Amino acid sequence: MPRDAEPRDCSIADTLDLVGERWSLLAIRELSYGVRRFDQIVHNTGASRDILTARLRKLESGGVIRRERYSDHPVRHEYHLTPAGAELCDVLLVLMRWGDRHLNADDPPVRWQHSCGHPVAPRVICAHCGDDARTGTHSPTGRGIRTP
Repeated sequence: MPRDAEPRDCSIADTLDLVGERWSLLAIRELSYGVRRFDQIVHNTGASRDILTARLRKLESGGVIRRERYSDHPVRHEYHLTPAGAELCDVLLVLMRWGDRHLNADDPPVRWQHSCGHPVAPRVICAHCGDDARTGTHSPTGRGIRTP
């Protein structure tokens, strides 16, 4: 029997509505790698042209990317992350770290290196004390929290 559901007020759900589709995240990945042109993004992600076009439009309207014309004949655009889009690269690093640990532990396909020459290891920390914020060390608060 179906139940009436009242979705939780949640920034995770709101963010996934904008960027949560596979091709959206992979397009953001490509832009974070420095790929700018549509055909290169299609090639590197395997997305169909129609689907990628729709995803890029949604990301542009959501303020995640911006288009910049580089050719008039034919009309062609490059894509760039906005400052808000660049912040999503931190999320991709955490997803990549999870995949490296749980899916590709023997040989991670991509490694990020910091400008100091050492590997990047993304961390989530307490904004006040700087300690790691691992599961069990924090709890949710705010208007989106409902008790059972």
